[in-house]
Amino acid sequence: MKKFYSNKLAVAAFALPAMLVFSVFVVWPIIQVFSKSLYDWNGLGSGVFIGFDNYAKLFKDTIFASANKNALIFATLITVYQLFFATVFSLVASAGKMRGRSLLRVSYFIPVVLSVTVVCQLWLSIFNADSGLMNSLFDVFGIGKQNWLGDRNKAIYAVAFVNAWQWMGYQFALLMAGIKSIPHDYYEAAIIDGCSTLQAHRRVTIPLLKETYKVCLTVSLTGGVKAFTEMFIMTKGGPGNATHTLTYLMYRAAFREFRYGYGLASASILVLQCLTIILIINWLFRDRDARALNRDARVRNRDAREGGRRRLKWVKGMQ
Repeated sequence: MKKFYSNKLAVAAFALPAMLVFSVFVVWPIIQVFSKSLYDWNGLGSGVFIGFDNYAKLFKDTIFASANKNALIFATLITVYQLFFATVFSLVASAGKMRGRSLLRVSYFIPVVLSVTVVCQLWLSIFNADSGLMNSLFDVFGIGKQNWLGDRNKAIYAVAFVNAWQWMGYQFALLMAGIKSIPHDYYEAAIIDGCSTLQAHRRVTIPLLKETYKVCLTVSLTGGVKAFTEMFIMTKGGPGNATHTLTYLMYRAAFREFRYGYGLASASILVLQCLTIILIINWLFRDRDARALNRDARVRNRDAREGGRRRLKWVKGMQ
């Protein structure tokens, strides 16, 4: 493998097809988004170049601040909910003596395979202010009825719960796969050292799921920031702007008001936000041990080069 990886031409030949596909379907559209956001464009023709006017208008728009606030609330809620319950359920379902594990795994994953439209319609019925199941339960316990989707202070939380409930099973599947990859010998060694089951999970399972949690966080946070479907189906961005996100703002500007340049400016900001989230997560989950080893290796290589240069000067001086 070292010989193969040292052949730069072979590496380039194998990487080139994937890079071409990635460039055509990912890099080039992103470049187009940024370039078209600099135009006053209605989706037809070439548009009029206006520089950064769309961005100036976007930052002054009160809905922009509200959309970012809603996206932050939405992303935080679904991330905490999904990772907490996915962790608990995956640890329970991975227990060797647990009965009905297969049934639990299937049950947790069923919402993921359902259509988002079906799930939203289901929860629209449950959250119905007059005859919904949620308010019926509240009546049983003597609590007044709540207008879950019509109240500005409750709507974003209700919509976030629907997303978190549906996609928790996806995070559960990722964590289950990560747990299955951990050798059982580690748990046996922890038990021999006197750890309880809970301590073994805290000292063995959770630390070894570091890379899996990195993927889960990336999927959950970026998915929360660019959320759109639940808002579109359940609340249409309302009441008022209570469930507007940057994606919904982009949709409204481009496909309702035909201000494609303004909508693409929103999309550009969204791309930058997702990229920032990914960079922060990568920084938080950086491997400090590997970085230390690489730093030591660079120091040794630098010392070796300096030593070689000194020896070369000494040989030239002797000559």
